[in-house]
Amino acid sequence: MKSSYSADHGGECIEVAPGFPGLVPVRDSKDPDGPALLFPASAWDSFLAAVRAGDFPV
Repeated sequence: MKSSYSADHGGECIEVAPGFPGLVPVRDSKDPDGPALLFPASAWDSFLAAVRAGDFPV
């Protein structure tokens, strides 16, 4: 699943794959055949909450 904010011409983007109960696979959109990182769904949810709360400076 690619974000609607993500452009097709590159950049620092990640893709998240649905359909893995309890896990969230994440990969680099520039390397779709490369490795994926697997995160527990609860850890991914905590990460997203922290991003939304502004806990990570950009």
